[in-house]
This record gives sequence, C-alpha cells and structure tokens, in this order.
Amino acid sequence: MLARLLRPGHVASAHCDLPCGVYDPAQARIEAESVKAIMQKYADNDDPVFRARALTIKEERAELVKHHLWVLWTDYFKPPHVEKYPQLHQLFWDATKLAGAAGAKGTVDVSKAEDLLGKIDEISKIFWETKAA
Repeated sequence: MLARLLRPGHVASAHCDLPCGVYDPAQARIEAESVKAIMQKYADNDDPVFRARALTIKEERAELVKHHLWVLWTDYFKPPHVEKYPQLHQLFWDATKLAGAAGAKGTVDVSKAEDLLGKIDEISKIFWETKAA
C-alpha cells in the first residue's frame, strides 16, 4: 500500500534534472585546459602547500573532464553516429583514460594534458559534424 502511494505518477529520464538537449564538448575542454594550466603552475612552484592544493584541484578538474565526456558519449552520441564514425568508441576510451588515473588525474606531466586536449579536439570535430547534419 505504501509503495503504491509513493510511486510517481509520471516517470521521466534525462542526463540532468531538466532535459535541455544542450551538449557541447567545450565543457570537457575547459576543464582539460584547467588541468593543463594547473600542471604548469605546479611545476613552477616549490611551495608544498600550493602544490598540495594544486593536486587536489587538478584531480577534481580531471574528474569533471571524465564526467563531461561520458555525458556526451552516453547521452548525445547514438548508434548512427557510431556507424558513421567507428573510431568514436576508441576515441572516448582514450580520452577518458587520459583524464583518469593513468593520465591527467594521476600525473603532473603536461604532455598527458596536451594528449587529452588533442582527443577532446577530435571528439569535438565529430560532434560538430553530427550537429550540422
């Protein structure tokens, strides 16, 4: 009886609280640019307190990169996109790995951040081609 009373009358699903349909790889890119800048500032500073803060913020930003990429991959791209761009799966795999522990989240190597930005650029190019179609 209680379960029936608490059951919602309407069920909806979306990537956020309001299905807006707004997707843009720029969100992932901005966070990845932040990761790269933090890595550069980390390398240029010897203060241990600053470095500790930088690592924490860099890891948070890298996690946001992964989040924005996965929203694109799981909510925006559909089977017809994968048919037309078969490299999409590998591209997202590589990008999220570069944002994760094996990449930007787990290192202060600026080249990893540059590699990540390159993958995001590739995803962005395909994204905008699909939007134009």
